[in-house]
Amino acid sequence: MLVLIGSLVVMACVLGGFLLSHGQILALWQPNELMIIGGGAIGAFLSANPLKIVKGVGQNLIALFKGPKYRKQDYVDLLSLLYDIFGVMRKQGLLGLESHIEDPQSSSIFSAYPRLVKEHHLIEFITDCLRLMVGGNMNPHELEQLLEVELETHHHEAEAPAMAVMKMADALPGFGIVAAVLGIVNTMSQLGGDTSQIGEHIAGALVGTFLGILLCYGFIGPLGAAMESRVQEDGKAFECVKVALLASLRGYNPKVSVEFARKTLSPQARPNFQDFEDHLKEASRAGASA
Repeated sequence: MLVLIGSLVVMACVLGGFLLSHGQILALWQPNELMIIGGGAIGAFLSANPLKIVKGVGQNLIALFKGPKYRKQDYVDLLSLLYDIFGVMRKQGLLGLESHIEDPQSSSIFSAYPRLVKEHHLIEFITDCLRLMVGGNMNPHELEQLLEVELETHHHEAEAPAMAVMKMADALPGFGIVAAVLGIVNTMSQLGGDTSQIGEHIAGALVGTFLGILLCYGFIGPLGAAMESRVQEDGKAFECVKVALLASLRGYNPKVSVEFARKTLSPQARPNFQDFEDHLKEASRAGASA
């Protein structure tokens, strides 16, 4: 929603300032210039990126208007899931997790959190890490290095659509110059004719430069930055899992391991300690009554 609000503010301030300086708003309507700039940038974007990233851009744009992927309650569920996993590890050992990680959909641990089970990438990351712990006999340092590489790969893949949009934004001023040069070429062909038409052609050429710069810094660039910011925020869930698993592997009890993970979350999404403690008590009472 802030992306839409910000774009409206940019449009209102730019056009409002132009009108207050006695500008003619229709002078900015140059569909031929817009076609050169927009069409050229979109064509270059399609040439530079594979279909996967093109689809990813569309998905990320839709996601921007839906808000954060993981909200505070989702993080409460994630921390609770990790706490349950560590509880099984403490009571039954690592081998007690085998049936749960092989089929998370039917696992009594994972199925207790239906919202998280639908997040296939996150669940796959958790189960893959647990498999390494169960069968890999890895020490915390070795596992940390491996998880760092996996997270770096995941973040790079997730940020690729945002990077593609930002590169397209960087190209827009260049296409604005292309449109302006073509406008000047057209103007030169009119020399010796009506001076009013020459003035219109020069104004149209300058609008091309204006549109390229405005689209870059006022719309497309901020859009790419917003997509990147959202990806980084969504990646906190994976970082949370990594920290919790490493803490558990180092021998910390479930509550402390989960507390380490809770501290990695951003303040606006992080559940406070008391809320999480109350959630665990309610879950424990529900399990006892069942």
